[in-house]
Amino acid sequence: MVINRNLLVFAFGFTLVASVVHASIDNERKPYIVYMGEARGAGISTSDEHHNLLLATTGDESIAKSSKIYSYGKSFNGFAARLLPHEVKRLSDEDGVVSVFANTRNRLHTTRSWDFLGMPQTAKRRLDIESNIVVGVLDTGIYVDAPSFNDDGYGPVPAKWKGKCVKGANFTGCNKKVIGARYYNLENIDVENQSPADLDGHGTHTSSTAAGTAVKDASLYGLAQGTARGGVPSARIAMYKVCWGSGCSDMDLLAAFDDAISDGVDIISVSIGGDSRSFFQDPIAIGSFHAMKKGILTSCSAGNGGPYPGTVENVAPWIMTIAATSIDRQFTTAFKLGNGMKSTGISINTFSPKKETYPLIDGARASNSSGDYYGNISACDYGTLSSDKVKGKLVYCLGSSGQDYTIKELNGAGVITSLDAPTDIAYTTIIPGTTVQLKDGYKIDEYINSTKNPRAVIYKTRATTMRAPFVASFSSRGPQLISLNILKPDIAAPGLGILAAYSKLASVTGYPSDSRYSPFNIISGTSMSCPHAAAAAAYVKTFHPDWSPAAIKSALMTTATPMKIKEVDAEFGSGSGQINPSEAVHPGLVYDINMSSYIRFLCKEGYNSTTISLLIGGKKKYKCSNLKPAQGIDGLNYPSMHAQLKSAGSKISAVFYRTLTNVGYGNNSVYKATVTSPKDVSIKVVPNSLKFNRTHQKQSFEVFVEGGSMQNGTQILSALLEWSDSKHIVRSPIIIYKPSE
Repeated sequence: MVINRNLLVFAFGFTLVASVVHASIDNERKPYIVYMGEARGAGISTSDEHHNLLLATTGDESIAKSSKIYSYGKSFNGFAARLLPHEVKRLSDEDGVVSVFANTRNRLHTTRSWDFLGMPQTAKRRLDIESNIVVGVLDTGIYVDAPSFNDDGYGPVPAKWKGKCVKGANFTGCNKKVIGARYYNLENIDVENQSPADLDGHGTHTSSTAAGTAVKDASLYGLAQGTARGGVPSARIAMYKVCWGSGCSDMDLLAAFDDAISDGVDIISVSIGGDSRSFFQDPIAIGSFHAMKKGILTSCSAGNGGPYPGTVENVAPWIMTIAATSIDRQFTTAFKLGNGMKSTGISINTFSPKKETYPLIDGARASNSSGDYYGNISACDYGTLSSDKVKGKLVYCLGSSGQDYTIKELNGAGVITSLDAPTDIAYTTIIPGTTVQLKDGYKIDEYINSTKNPRAVIYKTRATTMRAPFVASFSSRGPQLISLNILKPDIAAPGLGILAAYSKLASVTGYPSDSRYSPFNIISGTSMSCPHAAAAAAYVKTFHPDWSPAAIKSALMTTATPMKIKEVDAEFGSGSGQINPSEAVHPGLVYDINMSSYIRFLCKEGYNSTTISLLIGGKKKYKCSNLKPAQGIDGLNYPSMHAQLKSAGSKISAVFYRTLTNVGYGNNSVYKATVTSPKDVSIKVVPNSLKFNRTHQKQSFEVFVEGGSMQNGTQILSALLEWSDSKHIVRSPIIIYKPSE
């Protein structure tokens, strides 16, 4: 998801999330997805299978034909169709069907960041392998003509590539950098530009963050100037446009996953999410599961529901879920009052003042004298102000909710807004603007009341340094709501104030009345952190092409940099810490997870044998009762350890079973365990020393966590397990959570 106040329609206006797309009238057909598990073998027509199912369900040949929207069959099996309620129930009862769920709309989650992560342009690379890596991006489309996608010096398209480049309005084709581009609009909604072209800018930004080529002197009107580049600048990009002005529908997301897996992508980046759902009623969980089966890791944004607990999205354990953190740069905008008072606020203001000072007024004094309005005049709500009183003036408003657009419409010269709590998000304003703390707001108010001719000036934004990293306020927090003993988010990456490529088909703010168009833009959101992590995974994969998605994810998690600035929500905000791609190349040990482990985990989570057999495919039938039960409180060989107590008064008691695989190059390595924990908790690691004699050797251990009931006021206990052989440190956070009473 992108955090950009000026794209509120896209970032927060999706009122249809987790709601049925069409009216809920019992006799009206609504779009549903019928998910049927693993793809059928070669030579089997899934389209015929789907038609026959619909025919048996509806009892009418013409209805069966007209109701089907789309068949999935390249990478998994299923179809989208318009169904009546009784047909949904009948299909749900079919033996070959895993789930039937209503099509919903999901929301987008929207320089220097790679240097801050310890990955300078001079970082060691395997360019011969990196140039064959294809990063698949599911997003709003792409602007191929952006400088970040220049293909000078690129060799032929990788021979493995099976994808397509679909041309259309404002999109004349691909190149050797952007090698694939598709778009999806299965509901056939009325949209502008039926093509992979990016009319929003979000998809261009995320794509270039992951794999954009290096562009010198990149900036947004001089702000954040430097070399903009992706984490794997030699890699190729394939865009799958699934988001339009009304959101990103389930059926389009599944179609994109179906194609991307079949096309031959190596990593998938998805800066999209919605309300938590069970794994196999969630298109991103379904798509990423089948990607994982083919050796493809999916990186997903954690969501922008922070700082509130329990808001994290994209929580399936085979997904790498990414929180957003800061880098050591912030954007501050100074202002000066006519009495000489100077202070700074936070914003992205690209405008330099044309006058020494401007007349200053507040909302109350600029009110519409007719009184025919609803809203708060002090907050400068839409319709409350008079154009005659605002014209040519700077306006001071309480709160910060997009007043810059309102003031521009009234021909104002600029806006100063105030917040009663600190903020870390710098929004781009359509006119000169800054957001200040309320204490400065009081001084502005006092000044306006003290003189007959108040004046002020807002200066152009400057980039300044700050202490970092910390978890961005908007980044969604755990605990998750689906698998209660799996810690999410997994890891954190830069997502605050990120400069990257942008589409020249969209203005800087997204407003049609904004005349600024730039090849680069500064945006915040977990949408921005997600492609950072996807690129880091791709970077690790270039050194270890044979590693599983779980091994790559483990390497990134266990080598992550612990947060310098810890919030009260601890690892529920940052997971294992901030990514450190260079260290992840040589993690020493990894927590790997194979398919049989996932099967046992799903059994533990309550999925039945029939469902699991459909998920895995093939002739072999699985019975949970015949499998070795998943061990421990979480039932999975996960790089982090997390336990939720059953009730507020429960005593702490959890066991974690783990297996580490040696991926170091030396033999006869001895790793010793060190635990850092609160005094109220006893943590024992058995054994506390592991010896590895060869590469790929596995060694198992158990972690016993015991303690009394957690004291009133304490909900989170945070500990850390570190395995070290003096060359490597393999870190795993241990988190105990007490639910509210």
